[in-house]
Amino acid sequence: MAEFTVPEVDYTRYSNYQLVAIPLIILAVALLIIASWYVLTGSPVTQGIAFTGGTEITVETDGATTTQIVEAFSVEPESVQAVPTANTYIVTFQSNGNSGVAVTDLTRQAEQAGFEVQSAYEVSPSFGATTQTLALGGVGVAFLGMSVLVFLMFRVFVPSIAVVVSAFSDIAISVALMNVLGIELSLGTVAALLMIIGYSVDSDILLNNHVLRRSGDFYESTYRAMRTGVTMTLTSIIAMSVMAAVATAFGIQLLAAIGTVLVFGLIADLMNTYLLNLSLLRWYKFKGVAR
Repeated sequence: MAEFTVPEVDYTRYSNYQLVAIPLIILAVALLIIASWYVLTGSPVTQGIAFTGGTEITVETDGATTTQIVEAFSVEPESVQAVPTANTYIVTFQSNGNSGVAVTDLTRQAEQAGFEVQSAYEVSPSFGATTQTLALGGVGVAFLGMSVLVFLMFRVFVPSIAVVVSAFSDIAISVALMNVLGIELSLGTVAALLMIIGYSVDSDILLNNHVLRRSGDFYESTYRAMRTGVTMTLTSIIAMSVMAAVATAFGIQLLAAIGTVLVFGLIADLMNTYLLNLSLLRWYKFKGVAR
């Protein structure tokens, strides 16, 4: 079985400022995107109907165009997405202004237009708001719990804050890319963000343990951690990329969104772990002297 060969990076060629500059600049851009999105839309990320309320109908057509599908309904859909492998479309209606049109009426309109309705479901705005509170609260509790656990494990401020900042940056970059790529916040993408927190903590604690608690030179310990951490993360990136590609080909929106968010989150984690976290660790070990 083939194994990844992790190149041994010569970190002595770069100062702490050089290492930390790239992840901090990317984090700043991500936060700017999120802030701009909030100003424009009132939310830091576009929310799906699971949180805002609305209706989703999957229809099978006989060669109908997107325009014909839109014209079949008495209200304009929020989005119409084609499934690449079949003459199937997923039609979404947000509750904003459309809450008076019941799912049964939309289903009847689709059938009258000659479409075969494969599935249809509706989420009320009040239920969506409750789901949003629980889901985002879960992410917040998970992040807070992770932070407390990290501080209890290391009991030293700089290595602990390095793990927390890296995890925060992974989440911020992932959310910003969701906005750029048009991926909505759903129960599936919330699960992906929770998984990113887990991946981030795993790789950061692996690095911190090797550097702070095992014998050996700083750079030797770093390379030992990288051999395990980078291999683990690259394997996950490949697996999630395959899942996203296959899910996209078969029109499985949920898995495609989860896979895409995880791929970008894991790529961000590689950068934050071995640039941002490592630079803070080196500053702590050598008291600001880059060696």
